[in-house]
This record gives sequence, C-alpha cells and structure tokens, in this order.
Amino acid sequence: MIDRRTLIGAVSATLIAGRAWAQSAGPVRTAAGAFQGTVEDGVRVFRGIRYGRAERFRAPVPVVAFGVEPADKFGPVSPQSGSRYGPQSEDSLFLNIWTADARPTARKPVMLYIHGGAYSGGSVTDPLNDGHALAARGDVVVVTVNHRLNAFGYLYLARLDPRFADSGNCGQLDLILALQWVRDNIAAFGGDPDKVMVFGQSGGGAKIATMMGMPAAKGLFHRAATMSGQQVTASGPLNATARTRAYLARLGIKENDIGALLAMPQEKLVEGLSATDPVLGGGVYFGPVLDMKWLTRHPFWPDANPQSLHIPMILGNTHDETRAFIAPDSAKMRDLNWGNLAERIAPELRIDILPEWVVSEYRAHFPGWTPEQVFYDATTAGRSWRGQVIEAEERAKSGAPGWVYQLDFGSRTDPRRGAFHTMDIPLVFGTLDAEGSQTGTGADARAASKAMQDSFVAFTRTGDPNHAGLPRWPRYDLDKRATMLFDVRSGIENDPRKWQRELFARVPYIQPGT
Repeated sequence: MIDRRTLIGAVSATLIAGRAWAQSAGPVRTAAGAFQGTVEDGVRVFRGIRYGRAERFRAPVPVVAFGVEPADKFGPVSPQSGSRYGPQSEDSLFLNIWTADARPTARKPVMLYIHGGAYSGGSVTDPLNDGHALAARGDVVVVTVNHRLNAFGYLYLARLDPRFADSGNCGQLDLILALQWVRDNIAAFGGDPDKVMVFGQSGGGAKIATMMGMPAAKGLFHRAATMSGQQVTASGPLNATARTRAYLARLGIKENDIGALLAMPQEKLVEGLSATDPVLGGGVYFGPVLDMKWLTRHPFWPDANPQSLHIPMILGNTHDETRAFIAPDSAKMRDLNWGNLAERIAPELRIDILPEWVVSEYRAHFPGWTPEQVFYDATTAGRSWRGQVIEAEERAKSGAPGWVYQLDFGSRTDPRRGAFHTMDIPLVFGTLDAEGSQTGTGADARAASKAMQDSFVAFTRTGDPNHAGLPRWPRYDLDKRATMLFDVRSGIENDPRKWQRELFARVPYIQPGT
C-alpha cells in the first residue's frame, strides 16, 4: 500500500521531471528557421522572432533564420516619441508566440493581436498584452506583433519620389507579412493556419479594419475583432502629401531631397513628429493612405468592403471611451460648468455640429446629469463610438456575420474613469494584475474577464462568439441592434444608447486624420 507521503513524492518527482523536460525542450523548427524559446509555468514562450526586414520607407521582405535562433526576449519596438517602450529601433519587425502545446498535430486556433496607440505609438511588449494567461487555458495559440509606426510606417512619399511607392502603407505591409509568416509557420507551434483570428485595440482595431480592405491581406485571417478601433475612411493622398511636406519642413529637408531624409538618424525622424498637422492642427497625423496600389478603396465607405464580408467580425467599444483621454482632474474638467460646457465640448467631438444644441438636447433628455456626465457621454458617442456604429451598420446591410459589444465594466482603482478606453485589454488577455491594469483582481473582474475570454476563444474556434456560459448573443442587425454588455453579469441589450446614436447621426462622420 502506498502512503500519502510516498504518493506526494512520486507526483512531485513526475512534475519536476516534466518541468525539466519542458525546460530542455528543443527548438521549434519551421520553414523560416529554428527557434529556441523558454518555458514559463507550462507555456512555451517565443519572444522576438524576426518575421521580416525592411529598408526605410520600403515594403518589408521575409527572412529565413540559419541555425537555431534564440527567442527568449522581445525585439525592439518601432521608434516613437514620448514612449516608455524600449529599446527602440526602426528594425522592429518581430513577433511573439505563447503556446501550451507546440506539437504540429495540436492544431489550436490562433489569436493574433495588433496593438493600439493610433498609428504612431504603442507596442505589444506592454504587460497588458502578455499572452501567457490566454494561452495557458490551452484553447489557443497567441501571437503578438510589432511593426513600423508613424513616419517609419506611414510617411507618404510616393507623389514626391516614385521610388517609394509603398511608403504610405509600410506599417500595414509589415502586418501582412507577419500574417504570411503565421500562415507558413504557426503549425510548428501547435497553431492552425486555417483558423487565425486577428484582434486589436484602438489603433490595432483600425489597422484590422484597413486590412479588411487590402487585397494583399485576402485569405490571411479568418475572423476579426476590433476593440475601440475603427477605420471608416483612409487618409487621402493629397492630404497625406501635405502632411509629408509639413514633416519635411520641420526637419529642414527640401521635398526634392529625399536622400537627406534617408541619411538622417532615426532620432531626428522622431523629432520631426512634432510638426504641426496642416489639416487638423496639433501633431502631424500618420495613418494608412488611399494610394491606389495597396489600398484602392476606403475600408467602410461607401459601404463595407466586399472583400471581407464573409469574415465573421466582432466590433466593440467601451462605455466611457473619452475618460481615458481627458482626465477627470485635468484643467479642462476641474471648473467645468453649464456656462463653458459647449465651448469645451466642441473640439473634443471632432465633428462639425452645433455644441450648444448638443448640450441643450442632453440637458432635456437627461435632466439629472452633471456637466461632466454630459461631456464624457457626448464625446464618447459622437467621437469614439460613431465609427463602430457605421461599420456595424454597413456590414449588417450586406448580411455579413457580425456581433457587437459594449464594455460596461469600469475601473476598480479609479471609479471616476468608468469603462474607459483600453479597459477591455486586460479582460481579454487575463492580465488583471499586470502593470497598468485598473480592473482589480476580485471575483467581479474575474467574471467579466471570463465572459470576454470565453467569447473571444469561441469566436476564434468557430467564427461565433456564443458559448454555454453566456446568454445567447445574436448577430447584429438593423432591426434590433443586439449588443452584448460585458460586465460582472453580462447580457444582451437591444440598441443601447439609441438616443445618442440618432442624435449624432444627423451630421456626417469624419474619420480622424482623413
């Protein structure tokens, strides 16, 4: 008879032996090379796998590693201003993989994440984007991708120098190359190349929306989820060229001397990002360009691009988006009152609508609200949510499979922020205790996180986010506009914020930057 101590010892020895085997597991061999990662709590992790190289302002090219490449630390991030991410290098085409089962026969669905930060900043090396908890479930293989940003990824030079015909969309081409790498190599890490779901928050969602209209991306992903990120229209080539001229002027470079731009160190190019945008004012905008080569029509104008109507899509936003952009204790909010609300709300709406009328309509409809509540609700509905409504509507008109969510789960560390922009990132990744998370780690956060994770995983596997642990989530249509409200207790509401949707539908939507 085996006593308890002997049994525990045998189990411990087995676990230790298993961990030792895992720690000494050999490299994963692919068509792109062999990569030696690490093992962290039963998950194999591969950080900093190079998926391409690129010359400045040119399309990226694939690479093949020779010998066994170490994949134990993140690669550099794209140069950017005012960022805490590093090291920074324009040689930034690296991806990262988390997998609980690296056998080629595992065929796990793949979740590939594209980071936010508009098109000018951010990185998947942020702790909130760590793929360990999501991959540890054993359901999916998680991939995160860095790519070129701001001037390095989107400075449009084609009308000034035909040698750089790809320059306005290099960041998008990086992502397409990464998806090609996943298609060709992810099976070796236990992933299924025929079940790739791209998901991204903020600028990441916008990049996905753009790729859904790029012929070069066709067939590279099979589901898509955008989290507070939309791209209804791309930058026009004339506006993009005007921005390039402003950027060159800030650097002191003549527009016929692109050679000087090529010779500048990357730090100088980052300094040029402080140029004033000739169209919008403020810092110069960079984003995808309607260059008629890689992007030949707008992603969601005049309708949803037919290329991607067959792709199931989740579109989501948070309830209080703009509480992330304008802090409750900022100068703009500290002395906010009914007398100055219209003036302060006007530039934050980003659309041409009479702000005094907006305030009067809100006061009549929500007589108990404070100026602060009206400010945040109107700027969220008119500025941040509007693009998602348009994309969901256009897909619904075409009969495309789509599901819409609204995150209502608010900050637990600063309740004034509510369900602000980025709150859904740690809930989907399961990084509740990571630096920067405001979800807390209590039972309420775990419940909201489980609901979102289970939905995203089910969606990755089947193309439908429904699962046993959640009320039925109907497809979005123009009749009911069914929306999943993710919270401690998640459930469906038809046409939430209907009044706000109809209010702002009176004026044309203007995509920021276009």
